Amino acid sequence: MIMFHRKLLSANISVLSRSKHTIAKSSNKVFASPAAAVADISDGDTLLVGGFGLCGIPQFLIEAVKEAGPRNLTCVSNNAGVDDFGLGKLLQTNQVKRMVSSYVGENKNFEKQYLSGQLEVELTPQGTLAEKLRAGGAGIPAFFTSTAFGTVIQQGGFPIKYKADGKGGMEVEIASKPRETRKFGDRTYVMEEAIRGDFALIKAWKGDTNGNLMFRATARNFNPDCAKAAKIAIAEVEELVQPGELKPDEIHLPGIYVHRIVQGGKYDKRIEKLTLSTGSDEGSRGKGGGDGSRDRIVRRAAKEFRDGMYVNLGIGVPTLASNYIPAGMRVELQSENGLLGMGPYPKAGEQDADLINAGKETVSYLKGSSIFSSSESFAMIRGSHVDLTILGALEVSAQGDLANWIIPGKMVKGMGGAMDLVSSGNKVVVTMEHTAKNGAHKILPQCNLPLTGTRVVDLIITELAVFEVHPDKGLILTEFAEGVTVEEIKAKTGAPFIVSDSLIPMQQ
Repeated sequence: MIMFHRKLLSANISVLSRSKHTIAKSSNKVFASPAAAVADISDGDTLLVGGFGLCGIPQFLIEAVKEAGPRNLTCVSNNAGVDDFGLGKLLQTNQVKRMVSSYVGENKNFEKQYLSGQLEVELTPQGTLAEKLRAGGAGIPAFFTSTAFGTVIQQGGFPIKYKADGKGGMEVEIASKPRETRKFGDRTYVMEEAIRGDFALIKAWKGDTNGNLMFRATARNFNPDCAKAAKIAIAEVEELVQPGELKPDEIHLPGIYVHRIVQGGKYDKRIEKLTLSTGSDEGSRGKGGGDGSRDRIVRRAAKEFRDGMYVNLGIGVPTLASNYIPAGMRVELQSENGLLGMGPYPKAGEQDADLINAGKETVSYLKGSSIFSSSESFAMIRGSHVDLTILGALEVSAQGDLANWIIPGKMVKGMGGAMDLVSSGNKVVVTMEHTAKNGAHKILPQCNLPLTGTRVVDLIITELAVFEVHPDKGLILTEFAEGVTVEEIKAKTGAPFIVSDSLIPMQQ
């Protein structure tokens, strides 16, 4: 367990909203402006904000909240946009007291405010966050999940707030409390409390004056879940129409969940990571070559694909493995932001800000693709409907423990959906460089960094070797790269391993 210095003050990682807001029922849900729609948001309110990265964010409602000026807000959102867009604007004006998120990502101000003690942050696994919202909207006060068992999120002690002493110290002022656990069958589960909010700020493509909404592509993400969990849900739409113009079976979110609706203005749909196809098959999802070590890892990872598999690929090197799916093999890629059947990067001029992957890169559809909400996406993952997960790591232990989401006091990216993916019971393959840039071991007897999951890794692929992780025997070296000796692998591996009797050259 990773220990953090802390004071006695601690806080549950849950959001309990006050009851000061009551829903004033009205047949007229249409507001004249975003400013009018958010006018009664007050200091200390809890806001549930839709969006994933910059995709599907309610940019006009956020701007209206910024101008209205309520302070000490708790914002529940998968992330906080970037420094100068999305929820990043409310961080710039110091209107947010606490963020409940799964991912810090590229928002440097978010990270800076947290590490300096200016901002309280409850980092929550992405699937757990989606389910906490879904449960809140469904009247379910709590639920059990295998996600995060054995990690600091379950054990408690994770810093929610550092002491702002102005000296750059890392003394913890508010720390998370341990979660209740319970065993069902042969697995241990973590109890998570539902989230309810005072207001939801969401964004839809089309809506009618009754509040019925349609979302477009992956801009759906957390928006429906946020709306359902709020006492007052406010929707901004690109196109506002009259009842009847949306067919009943086209409606993604019924108007019963939406209390206010407003027409947005001219949208500035920023693309966080514009990623385009190079035009070649192997460049369809990124450059597969150019780096011999990386290419070796990618090609070996692709050997894990089987016909008919549903696969989730992590950001970076894991995504590149899709370039090497053999011809005639059908593998469907699942992206946790709500896309099944993810296609290649688009050609120049065909990119769509509403269609991205979990790495916030522009992607495309394939024939037979489908779109769904964040809670539905993680139901697929948590329910073991995804067959294979390939992701990166900072450290892996000899028992298959994984650490890949934070370096305390230095790097705070967040766990995103990784904790949910590795705890789901599917096959987990780690792809990574064998050692750190400074030569430090990354394969260790025990991980030194906070864990993403315990005993979750099945296979480790590096540029030097392939290890199977056996539940009783530990690491078994099964493949070695061309020109690499077992002695070199031993020298660069920080944990003992068994050499397989059937050791072979690395498959390519």
